[in-house]
Amino acid sequence: MSPSRYAPIPFADVRITGPFWRERLDTVLERTIPSQHAKLAEVGILASLALPKPVPPLTIPRNSHNFTMQVFWDSDVGKWIEAASYALAHRRDPDIEAKIDAIVDDLEKAQSSDGYLNCWYNEREPENRWTNLRDNHELYNAGHLLEGAVAYVRATGKRKLLDLMERYVDHIAATFGTGPGQKRGYCGHQEIELALVKLYRLTGDKRRLALASYFIDERGREPHYFTAEALARGDDPADYWAKTYEYNQSHSPVREQTRMVGHAVRGMYMASAMADLAFELHDEGLKRACEALWRDVTTAQMYVTGGLGPDASNEGFTEPYDLPNETAYAETCASVALVFWAQRMLHLDLDGRYADVMELALFNGALTGLSREGAHYFYANPLESRGQHRRWAWHVCPCCTMNVSRLVASVAGYALSESETGVAFHLYGGFETTATIGGVSVALRETSDYPWAGDVEIAIDPEKPVAFDLKLRVPGWAGAATATVNGDDAALLVERGYATVRRRWSAGDVVALRLPMPPERLYAHPSVRMDVGRVALRRGPLIYCVEEPDNPGGAIQSLTLPRAADLAAEWRPDLIGGAVALTAAARRLTPGDAEGALYTATPPRAEPATLTAIPYYLWANRAPGSMQVWICEDLE
Repeated sequence: MSPSRYAPIPFADVRITGPFWRERLDTVLERTIPSQHAKLAEVGILASLALPKPVPPLTIPRNSHNFTMQVFWDSDVGKWIEAASYALAHRRDPDIEAKIDAIVDDLEKAQSSDGYLNCWYNEREPENRWTNLRDNHELYNAGHLLEGAVAYVRATGKRKLLDLMERYVDHIAATFGTGPGQKRGYCGHQEIELALVKLYRLTGDKRRLALASYFIDERGREPHYFTAEALARGDDPADYWAKTYEYNQSHSPVREQTRMVGHAVRGMYMASAMADLAFELHDEGLKRACEALWRDVTTAQMYVTGGLGPDASNEGFTEPYDLPNETAYAETCASVALVFWAQRMLHLDLDGRYADVMELALFNGALTGLSREGAHYFYANPLESRGQHRRWAWHVCPCCTMNVSRLVASVAGYALSESETGVAFHLYGGFETTATIGGVSVALRETSDYPWAGDVEIAIDPEKPVAFDLKLRVPGWAGAATATVNGDDAALLVERGYATVRRRWSAGDVVALRLPMPPERLYAHPSVRMDVGRVALRRGPLIYCVEEPDNPGGAIQSLTLPRAADLAAEWRPDLIGGAVALTAAARRLTPGDAEGALYTATPPRAEPATLTAIPYYLWANRAPGSMQVWICEDLE
């Protein structure tokens, strides 16, 4: 890494002290992780690791495509281990460690002598290993188990699971590639590539990086592997239920792709791995491909909340500007994966526009997937509801449960980056770390009430005076930020979203950053037909919504917000654990015809009302009711 290249400070080296993320982290530690383990046991996922004999009947029947989601149960175990490991980095818990170790013992017994480790195939159909990469997620499962193993080592130092997974990776590397007798395959659900880069960064073994690069560059080449694979197992490729390889982004080589298509989570995982490899290999071609895909997603296919994928049928993308609200799919996993991708793009150029999207998806698209009490979830995240949406305690496909918990538990790893010449803050909200800069140990403590307030203080405490760059992200929504150093005004030159304070730092130095955080209106591109004549509300990093419990009097959809109405922000300690609410003078439409006719020549009456908006991530934590992000705007 060149001295000027920034890399994330690992999650295990950053402490969370601020109230917002501390509360979410404590909830995940105390409620989410234990309840998820109980559910994994309740539905039979943990029992499957022991390869029970006789083989039990399927818990999840095969669907019309002859597919059962049990084939990727291993991935749920891997994600739970990863989330639990991140939690252990903040607070060691002997009970959670014992639960992980018991899982590892089962996986050790399940592993084949050649290193292969997949509990579905080892239990039910060992003769069919590696015969359906398109649908059956073997490499995806391996990737999530590997990510769990890497996180567990980083959190605890325990290597047993990592050793098992390294044996499995050796088997995978011997099976796939361009050499004689190797399969030219790759997974239908991208994930292994991300895990292999993490393994490389842990061990320094460049073979792992080369394998990740192979899987990315082989994807979409002709003759198409999934076609040949289907023929080899006696299937007609034309019978593929998705009908197009765009579904899994293998329709063309990744370096030639300019539009994000297909399944949103798969696409985000793929793009994240592409950015990882561009960083590690200094690969300008992959970087350009990432930038093209980024432009497509963020200018035409992303919800205002950082949600991705409007369509449930493919859990993904359709066409530019197709962003329906009530039927939005916007899978929690997709927003989590957008956070992954944005962070990786950020480290290619240290450009704040990537950090802006990372923050947007984190606080809005992803965080809404976890309830306040920590044991109920959203899979899809609509931007409008008539009251029919409910959070669920578990899902037949529980991917989002562990994805959101592993993100919250690892959020410290997204806050700061370091290089040999400086340190950069990307997120605020109470983070502490010790970095080594120019050979000097430097303690850094960021204190704030973010995201509720934009006043940030950073205390710098080097072992001895040392010169370095302190880079402070100024979000795109913040406008004109100001700063002081030790109480004296500091001139801020903001370049690509970061203000750099360059000086020789001494113990006791304090930088204060002020980020204006007024409430504001947002308008969609006119091509987003669903949002024409509507307005969304934002304050700081948070997107707001109006929900019926705060706006009694009927369905939220009858409220209109005058364009001239002032928006006020108020801290409400009584609001779902404490939050800043937005209020404005509004109007509620009622029938203009006394008879309440379905259609009438009499316009509706507009009665005065007060509109109260809450952060979108907090919706559906109280009694069911209507909700809306995009509010009808009254131009009068």
